[in-house]
Amino acid sequence: MAAAAQDVALDSAGRSAAYVTTIVNRSRKIVDALNITDKAKYANVLNIVCNRYFKINDIDSKYTDPTQRDAELYKHHFEFAADLANYLDDSQIEKVKDGMTFGVVPKTYQAHLEMIPTLKDCEKLQILNWLKEAREFAIDAPDAKSKHGWFGKYKGRINNWLTRRGYDLKAEREAWYKRIEASKQKNQLKGNKK
Repeated sequence: MAAAAQDVALDSAGRSAAYVTTIVNRSRKIVDALNITDKAKYANVLNIVCNRYFKINDIDSKYTDPTQRDAELYKHHFEFAADLANYLDDSQIEKVKDGMTFGVVPKTYQAHLEMIPTLKDCEKLQILNWLKEAREFAIDAPDAKSKHGWFGKYKGRINNWLTRRGYDLKAEREAWYKRIEASKQKNQLKGNKK
């Protein structure tokens, strides 16, 4: 994994200073979570993430027709991970993608594991793969509502699939809530004994 020799420039020309500051601050939170100590590498990764937000906004502003917009987004979709791969390993790229999508993949996946402890390994894998697929669409969505919308679609797909496989999701959810409540009460009792 050799770092690219050329530095990545921030695509801030012609953008309002306030907008650039907002995007840089948002991106910095994501990149800070990677604990990159090399300053040049950090700057390049930060600029790649910022530039991705700029690109999404530019495309969203330019195309009013959703079909054209989606086609343009798709043309540029794979550039992002490829650019990051010049500086990051696969697990770090996953963290960036999760950071740009509010951590929905790990949170939702963990919730499914806790809600249905009897999931088979192949079912866990399918759930994770669908959540990651949703994340790929969500990364290109222009706002939080649209990002969550993609996950909502895929959560529906997962729920329908689990139901077809014989899971009673209502019963699983109720049992999960009871386990959570029992755990809270147990922890409160431990706290009272101290």
